[in-house]
Amino acid sequence: MGNFFKNHFKLFSAIVAVLLFIQIPVTYAASLSELKSKQQQVEQQKKAINSQINQKTNAIKTNESKQQQLLAQIDQLVNQISKTNQEIKQVEKEIAQTNEEITALEEKIAALQKKIDERNALLEERARALQANGSVSFLDVLLGANSFVDFIDRFSAVNTLIEADRQIIREQKEDQRVLEEQKVELENTKQKLVEKQNKLKELKANLDAQKQEKNRLIDELEKEQEKLLSEKKLLEKQYSEYLEISKDLQEQIAELQRQQLSKAQSAGNLPVSNSGFMKPTNGVLTSGYGWRNLGYGPEFHYGIDLANSVGTPIVASADGVVTYASSLSTYGNVIMITHNLNGQIYTTVYAHLSAFNVGVGDVVKQGQQIGEMGMTGRVTGPHLHFEVHIGTWQGQTAGVQNPLRYISL
Repeated sequence: MGNFFKNHFKLFSAIVAVLLFIQIPVTYAASLSELKSKQQQVEQQKKAINSQINQKTNAIKTNESKQQQLLAQIDQLVNQISKTNQEIKQVEKEIAQTNEEITALEEKIAALQKKIDERNALLEERARALQANGSVSFLDVLLGANSFVDFIDRFSAVNTLIEADRQIIREQKEDQRVLEEQKVELENTKQKLVEKQNKLKELKANLDAQKQEKNRLIDELEKEQEKLLSEKKLLEKQYSEYLEISKDLQEQIAELQRQQLSKAQSAGNLPVSNSGFMKPTNGVLTSGYGWRNLGYGPEFHYGIDLANSVGTPIVASADGVVTYASSLSTYGNVIMITHNLNGQIYTTVYAHLSAFNVGVGDVVKQGQQIGEMGMTGRVTGPHLHFEVHIGTWQGQTAGVQNPLRYISL
């Protein structure tokens, strides 16, 4: 009976041990799967918000283009207004000159009128003298000559008087005609200039009205621009809040990663190397380690970017164990490899991948292909984002190093 209980107790213990052995990875797998599911939901939300941000950005650019067009029209109107003002000044100058001409003409008219008045007075005086002396004809004057010489003198005098009277009358008529024509001409010229000035003033008023209308449109566009910018900032704030949520999930994933590393160490799967790190891909350095500004505000860049075409092979920078291979926030598809270099633990991060060639728990050799370059996550073009951390990965900032201290380009 004792052996029976002993045998059954051993069997029960074995079953419990097996169940515990099976339960641990199952729980780990379930937790990792749950976190990945949450991460995917967050990524979908972020993509939706990022799409809205891009739409707002495009709307802002369109609005800015409209502003530039209107500003160009405003510039044209301002130039036209300036030209109109110059024309108005020219017309006003012409009017002033015409007024001076009118003044000079009026002075001439006054002088001519004085001469005419003096002639009229002379003729009236002669007429009164003739009337006082009775009706004496020029023939009587000629016939009253005492001699032929006296006759000639009297004839010459009579002709002179007659011609003088005729000349006075002609001069009076000519002067009067000229003066009347000049008065009419100058009055017409003055009227035309006044009409032109009024027309130019009206044109200037129209241009000013158009300018005010354009300014009103600019004000509306600026208000719309401010609204769009405000909405974009709000979306970017929401995007940042999702990044914070993603950071929380990253910490949970990092904890699972540490558990995976502990498992690898316990199983003796973490290789020890002393060969250092190598460049993880063929690509051009497009963004270094440190602060940078991509147009939506300054941010700290925790690694380096090596750009090349989609599908370019990505290799392990050193011997190690894959402790993460999945999507992760703005990094898109990510592989993390934990290394033991001369007793120091390091973790390298490979982000924005288009494909995986390894999975969690795989032991990799330096130079072994682990994935392919892509454009997943927040990117502006195909490239590899590469990070080096001292210790296990516990988020972006923990133990982060400038990769250029460890690899050569």
